[in-house]
Amino acid sequence: MVFEAILSASMNTNESPINPTKYREIISTLPRQPNVFASPLDQYIHKYQGFWFRTTTLESIMSLHEHFTPQPTDIFICTHPKSGTTWLKALCFATFTRTRFNDFSSHPLLTKSPHDFIPWIEVSVNRESELPFFATHIPYTLLPKYIVEFNCKIIYLSRDPKDLLISYWQFICKLRKEAIPLETAYQYFCKGINSCGPWWDHILGYWKASLEFPEKILFMKYEDLMNDHFSCVKRIAEFMSCPFSAEEERQGLVQKIVNLCSFETLSNLEVNKNNLENSATGALKIGNNAFFRKGKVSDWKNYLTAEMGAHLDQITEQKFNGSGLSFQ
Repeated sequence: MVFEAILSASMNTNESPINPTKYREIISTLPRQPNVFASPLDQYIHKYQGFWFRTTTLESIMSLHEHFTPQPTDIFICTHPKSGTTWLKALCFATFTRTRFNDFSSHPLLTKSPHDFIPWIEVSVNRESELPFFATHIPYTLLPKYIVEFNCKIIYLSRDPKDLLISYWQFICKLRKEAIPLETAYQYFCKGINSCGPWWDHILGYWKASLEFPEKILFMKYEDLMNDHFSCVKRIAEFMSCPFSAEEERQGLVQKIVNLCSFETLSNLEVNKNNLENSATGALKIGNNAFFRKGKVSDWKNYLTAEMGAHLDQITEQKFNGSGLSFQ
């Protein structure tokens, strides 16, 4: 299939049917809180099966459980918001399609956002593309049942909660075009009252599932990806059943993909520098430039006090106790 056909299919908005009235009747009975991380569309978040969601996200989740049937060959990119999703999408797309798009001087990622190629199941369940990818922020325990039952592959990217919080806070400030007090955002996040949160429960769900089904769930850390791009990309390729050959490695193909998908490359592309609204993000219509900030590890130190950081670490240690997972 030529690039134009893939692009046309990936931009198709064949969205899952949603019955707002039916779902909103259920949602109206759920506990709710003001959403300090609110988008312009949702001023409240609702607690559903232990997690907090925006109204529109919760409607999508309920619809997906009724209407979405994946293929056993599907690969799901799963993250908590602001965990490096854009980067992971780019790496997976470039790795999986490397034989088709082997000219890196005219690669599709140079002119289109990674979000244009890997749709959110909360937004679209398009089936016209040959690509097997979908992405989601939905917690593991709330994934549509067939994703688990069909043993679809899942790649989960986690991130230190301190950096995630800062990225999340600044993203929403940019989206709303107004400042949100960091102290307020910090307090809500520590209580787990944020969209798709609590973060600790979100990450533990995928972590425990990866221990039980390592052949189906690849659990990765943003920090490891930053420290060793080369090994992590090879690991992703192997997990997706398209490992790099010795000849590809000799030709430097892994490094070419790393370079193409680097923060420096992607953030400086015209398509990602502009504020054009990305239709792949659904009703929110987020500008491409909102997905790129710094791409750094430990940037939280420029915003949180040492005491705030230590408190978040303490919560994390308590929540993860006995799980074998840590972010030290």
